Amino acid sequence: MFASLIGIQTVKAVVHDLPKLDQENYLDLGQTSMIYAADGSLLAEIHGNENRTVVPLSSIPAYLKEATIAIEDERFYQHGGVDYEAILRALATDIKEGRLAEGGSTITQQLVKQVYISDEHSFTRKIVEAVLATELEQITTKDAILERYLNTVYYGANAYGVEAAARTYFGKSVTQLDLSECATLAGLPQAPSAFSPKYDLKAATARRNAVLQKMADLGNIRQTEAHYAASIPIDVTRSGTTPTADSYFVEYVKQQLIDKYGDKKVMEGGLRVYTTIDPRLQSAGQEAINNTLGEDGDPAAALVSIDPGNGYIKAMVSSQDFKKSQFNLAVQGLRQPGSCFKPFVLAAAVKEGVDPKKTYYMSKEIDIPLPGGGPPWHVATWDHKYYGVSNLEDAMIRSDNTVYAQLIMDIGPDKVRDTAEKLGIKSYIPSNPSIALGGLDQGVSPLDMASAYATLAADGSYNKPIAITKVELPGGTVDYQASPQPKRVISDAVAYTVTQVMAEDIKRGTSSRAKINRPAAGKTGSTENLQDAWFVGYTPDFSTSVWIGYPDKQIPMTDVHGTSVWGSGFPVDIWKSFMIAAEQGLPIKDFLKPKDQVAFKKLSGQYVLFSGGENPSARQDAYGPSGRTTPEAAAPGQNR
Repeated sequence: MFASLIGIQTVKAVVHDLPKLDQENYLDLGQTSMIYAADGSLLAEIHGNENRTVVPLSSIPAYLKEATIAIEDERFYQHGGVDYEAILRALATDIKEGRLAEGGSTITQQLVKQVYISDEHSFTRKIVEAVLATELEQITTKDAILERYLNTVYYGANAYGVEAAARTYFGKSVTQLDLSECATLAGLPQAPSAFSPKYDLKAATARRNAVLQKMADLGNIRQTEAHYAASIPIDVTRSGTTPTADSYFVEYVKQQLIDKYGDKKVMEGGLRVYTTIDPRLQSAGQEAINNTLGEDGDPAAALVSIDPGNGYIKAMVSSQDFKKSQFNLAVQGLRQPGSCFKPFVLAAAVKEGVDPKKTYYMSKEIDIPLPGGGPPWHVATWDHKYYGVSNLEDAMIRSDNTVYAQLIMDIGPDKVRDTAEKLGIKSYIPSNPSIALGGLDQGVSPLDMASAYATLAADGSYNKPIAITKVELPGGTVDYQASPQPKRVISDAVAYTVTQVMAEDIKRGTSSRAKINRPAAGKTGSTENLQDAWFVGYTPDFSTSVWIGYPDKQIPMTDVHGTSVWGSGFPVDIWKSFMIAAEQGLPIKDFLKPKDQVAFKKLSGQYVLFSGGENPSARQDAYGPSGRTTPEAAAPGQNR
């Protein structure tokens, strides 16, 4: 503070190794990254140690600029970096009170202290601070210094800069602050904890009123304005209520950003990230789950909904508490899909020219020899009922395990695996016959199931699931723009044929509770001992998967609200509730009919009975009048 007594140049000659005031360091502020929903609403803020969003001086209200100058450095626009008059006043006060005060520092000096030098309290540091403040005023403008200061200073509650402070204390942007709120923030930097309206409302009010009076004394506002603003209670009830989406989706997006940009740039780079999530659909998904499974001890649930036309993830919901578990059931939860896998078997068969209406198998409990020897594969239906000669469509509608087990043996597990992978399943799929009934080594995620069914909804074109549509760098430069690239993986005729079978499942099969008064297709899935229950269904607008189960333990869901949980129960109820809300206001669309039809041909296999239009009644006698058999004992491990 005594630089004026010995001269700045003399000080520079004495003090060595002064920090360099280079423009790069001057402009390099760590900033908070923002994640936005598809409608432009703010989902979340991501930051490291410092929560900061840099805003231009033109966006900061005049009241806040005037209040800050009034209470921190009233001669800001008159001095050259060091206010000697203020120093003398502070010195006189020190002598009068018999103690050493820190008063007299200008806004420029405070900025230098925060950006370029340590915060130690020493005589040498004060000299360096004064020297650098004088130099800084010579290489840049007053407005640039004020802008930098207002974006740098600490306001308490981990809020650095005026934008973060406005959102932290008042739940809105700095551009929306009124006079009372501006005065409140301006009073914080001197002692953020002592004057925090979060912790001491009385002290914060007194400090705000002192700022208002100082503004009136300097002529920034009229005395009547100061009195009125001082009469307004400080309202921080909205503090911390920045709208957020489901934390699991935010974390999913955050991880993608870190993979692309690295942790530091995501946490401090001030990215503006625009996503595909629809808050209305997100709320609809959460409400559908809560209304179905809201009691203590209920199993968990996850829901994912995708736009088939571009792969955009419109909803990603989990019933778990993110604070207790960050494991994302919708993405990381790999569970057995049960009969939800049967449409992939059918798609592989139709690709080979199999007609689901005219290809017949015997519905019966069966032991199927496996290649390589060993015990045969024993297959039974989920309800232990058998229907004799059955075509593939009827077998899908009844979710008949025995027919689809025979079908995969005829067309080959490799073709089913390849088809499922092309449609969108990214987890490991073994080349085993049991995959026909959803018997996978690792399981599948709700995200993958929604994606694979979306390929069927999109007429056989696969779109990679997309969560991020655009990433902007500070200043508005677009660094990333999503560009959906649909890839045809099966013909539209194959997709349409499979869709028609699954549509019949909703009309008259195990999925019949999923009717939503518009064209839709889907399939239920339930696993051994009722440890997992699924429903995955789609319209031309949305492909939505729902999973229910206990995430940590393989617990049978035999008594949930007094009933057993099958795919045709609670999962369908959640799906239906969500889809009705999602489709509200949208025009009714039907699935597009393909220009060409599948070139069906006769299937020859070890188990197929009739294919290519033969009349099965000629062979019916071989199995009795109805072809029905009744097993003596229920077989475990069957899926629905």
